[in-house]
Amino acid sequence: MTIVFKVSDNVKEKMIEYYQDKRREKTPPYAVFQAMEADTIITLYESGKVMFQGISADIDANLWKDMEKHLNNIDVDVTPTEKKKEEIDKTYYYYSAIGSDEVGTGDYFFPIVVTACFMDKKDIKFLEELGVHDSKKLTDEKIKRCAPYIIKRIPYETLILSNKEYNEYHSKRYNMNKIKAIMHNKVLFKMKNKGLPYQKIIVDQFALPGVYYNYLKDATEKVTNITFMTKAEDKNLSVACASIISRYIFLKEKEKLEEKLGINIPLGAGVKVDETGKEIVKKHGKNILNDIAKISFKNTERIL
Repeated sequence: MTIVFKVSDNVKEKMIEYYQDKRREKTPPYAVFQAMEADTIITLYESGKVMFQGISADIDANLWKDMEKHLNNIDVDVTPTEKKKEEIDKTYYYYSAIGSDEVGTGDYFFPIVVTACFMDKKDIKFLEELGVHDSKKLTDEKIKRCAPYIIKRIPYETLILSNKEYNEYHSKRYNMNKIKAIMHNKVLFKMKNKGLPYQKIIVDQFALPGVYYNYLKDATEKVTNITFMTKAEDKNLSVACASIISRYIFLKEKEKLEEKLGINIPLGAGVKVDETGKEIVKKHGKNILNDIAKISFKNTERIL
């Protein structure tokens, strides 16, 4: 994934400071710096354009989009190259398949939810009428309305990883992609053993296959006959269903936490999240973050 947009001078200064310790020695022509943050390469150019490249590019880019909105009240627009619609590969569209997808990996305050679904090709028309084929365009309100219909008809398995559990994994030096691989494997294994007439098992790719399987080397039960693909939710509706159900359950978990704390909590990991985090810590103490937040995120330093 590659995301490019332009930032204002004051945001540019904050980026220079933020990535000071993460810079690479070699800098591309006309670049102020090039840095590495987890799985993302960040390049800031003299013109103010910044490029994010990598599997988690959207997570890192959203931090600075939020910063631009907060400091300058500007809604950042991405370059036309990111918006350009690619021709969708329909090779696997009409397969009966088990597919999996996740949400919550870029959210400081909310859990990671992974779902695997089985879609029989007979259900394609039903799902298209619900709008599942355009799952990325569905608003959260639309997801809340259509997900219950999908849940009643489509077999699925979901796993919710609380942030307390995430922090325990991270303390063992498990990176985000390893945690995701473990979760995907668990729900896929349960679905595979239901005796469903699937033709393919499809995962929305977040790591190279060899790396994914290496993350599971210690697992006693594992699924290995997987077809990995990017933008999988467009290529088989089992993944789109998994994405929608995961988001639906994620939103329910969000509501539970907000009700518990009596405060509206923003999504993502941007400036508004930091402000809310400071309010929560002021009211409940800093130890609460161990239970409700991904403390490895940079937000923790900024909040405390």
